Amino acid sequence: MKVTRRIALTLGAAALLASGCSGTGASGGQITIGLAVSTLNNPFFVELQQGAQAMADKLGAKLTVVDAQNDATNQVNQVQTLVTQGVKAIILNPVDSKQSAPAAKAAETANIPLISVDRAVDGKVAAEVASNNVQGGSLAAIELGRAASGEVAHLKGISGASASRDRGQGFEQGLNSGNIKVVATAVADFDRAKGLNETTNLLQGNPNIKGIFAENDEMALGAIKALGARAGKDVMVVGFDGTPDGLKAIQDGTLFATVAQQPKALGEKAVEQAVHAAKGEAVQQVVDVEVKVITKQNVAEFLK
Repeated sequence: MKVTRRIALTLGAAALLASGCSGTGASGGQITIGLAVSTLNNPFFVELQQGAQAMADKLGAKLTVVDAQNDATNQVNQVQTLVTQGVKAIILNPVDSKQSAPAAKAAETANIPLISVDRAVDGKVAAEVASNNVQGGSLAAIELGRAASGEVAHLKGISGASASRDRGQGFEQGLNSGNIKVVATAVADFDRAKGLNETTNLLQGNPNIKGIFAENDEMALGAIKALGARAGKDVMVVGFDGTPDGLKAIQDGTLFATVAQQPKALGEKAVEQAVHAAKGEAVQQVVDVEVKVITKQNVAEFLK
């Protein structure tokens, strides 16, 4: 994930925290890790949580999960509460990267290592676990250029989220890969219902579009519903995330492709780094999780 690296928590600061082995602190107690998720009303982040929980169980750590429901102010309050509860590390998947600054500051002030996951945090972090969203956006443009020719639309996610910014940047960089031109954009906040509504509006003003790139599968699925019988026939849709519903849509032929992240791997690796940091051990400051293009040709490999 090509974002500004804000890595300022040093190992010396982390060493002030409890250390131990097998998920326990110096006193022998179980390490508690806070996981602040932007929203659990999205299959991608549900899978991320599942991966985090699985790794916490494996390492013998306790995972405390809070759901901001896409409210940046609520998320700051939740992180501040985790700080007062005395968690040993916090994993933050911010609603809005810039608005996450007070949450990062609260963790820093309390000498609690902060690990960002999937999206960048505007503040000091001990480790950053994410996919290369710029690369993923470029891959999406390449796939859409293969599938369609002519006018296309771009559905964007939450404006303040680094994932949306980076995917959009990558998509723009990859547009020269085919004979496509963006004629309409709309913000649909990574939400399926909003993806439906925004696509419906876009189609009214742009009836001749031949393709749609949606910055996540939820918006792509909303776009597919708005397109009806046109989806996968005369309008090609490319999504991002590789969620189970997205994979099924590829199998059904309504979604042309998706750029798959690995949400469970993101959650697992975030907890790994959080436990290391909580014990004062060395952390991997930047952890990239590979993205993969999924089409009808290889979707069977990813279906569970």
